[in-house]
Amino acid sequence: MIDDFLVVEGVAHNYNFRPENCVNPHIGAAIGEHLYGLHKRVSGPAYTLERSTYMQGAGADIIGRALLAESQTDVMAYHETPIYGHFRDGGSALGVGLEMREKWPERVLIYGAVSPLRPGALDRVDELVEKHRVNALKLYPIDVVEGRVTALDMGDPEICFPLFERARQHGLKVVAIHKALPVGPGPTSALGMGDVEAAALAFPDLTFEVVHGGMAFVEETALQLESFRNVWVNLEATSFMAVYAPRRFAQALGAFLQAGAAERIIWATGCDAVHPRPAIEAFWNFEMPRDLIEEYGLPDLTNEIKADILGRNFLRMHGIDENNLRERIRGDEFDTTELKEPWGGRVAPADDALAGAR
Repeated sequence: MIDDFLVVEGVAHNYNFRPENCVNPHIGAAIGEHLYGLHKRVSGPAYTLERSTYMQGAGADIIGRALLAESQTDVMAYHETPIYGHFRDGGSALGVGLEMREKWPERVLIYGAVSPLRPGALDRVDELVEKHRVNALKLYPIDVVEGRVTALDMGDPEICFPLFERARQHGLKVVAIHKALPVGPGPTSALGMGDVEAAALAFPDLTFEVVHGGMAFVEETALQLESFRNVWVNLEATSFMAVYAPRRFAQALGAFLQAGAAERIIWATGCDAVHPRPAIEAFWNFEMPRDLIEEYGLPDLTNEIKADILGRNFLRMHGIDENNLRERIRGDEFDTTELKEPWGGRVAPADDALAGAR
């Protein structure tokens, strides 16, 4: 918690860049090195995870404790990812999330991955719900199908609509879609927002959660937030701009607030992409620049809005009663204000961390 407000991590995942997990070792290694470089640059020496642990998958205990014991985070949503064109386990294995939920059942939700472009997608939805009891679905906008990089169209009535209908039949309410941030080669257009509106229009009772909102396509995202009440935005990766690019963060967040979406913005850092604590603290202390308020009419960022973004919005999206949740986690091992050292002490040597920040 922070100032007695609950904090919910909207995206936790477990990277695994081991050679045996990479479909194409050269592309997989390049993605891993690129993301670790970003991790070092934005984390700084005090919060940079040692390279070997980061590259081979930190695992449930390290990631879970980075969130629940080493930061102000109270609850997390673990995301399995369907980046099957590059990683055999999809990029963030479901099993790690299931292990987290087994350890901390009151504090972990799970988003299950499915690629609509692959055979058996509807059966996969059935499995995720009936066997693994996931809370939502996670899609990726690009896949490799029969050797070809293929973009996913969220508005495709033959490819995506049957999947959304199956999710609805199972009682799922949330479908998350990765946007804005490229991971490996693929058409930039697939990362844009143009296809989300057709899905939102066709399925008004589903919530479409746009992950990485604000990293790119800010105006397009804000327009969809203004036009469709069932489009929400998740700040994974965008949130860390509060640390290293605060003015850019202010412009993105301000556009979403100006679109009337203060109650549809979800907090996330993407741990273990970064350690969550610096971003949480930077956001809580963040103030909207006065010149942007005066010149562009951006709304001020009050503590109530911050509390909505940090946790209350996510709980409302998933129909979770906050008071009941507080009771369920009261007195467990993480019910303390004392924060442990980052990454359980597995911090990269100072010279290595500084090298990535230059």
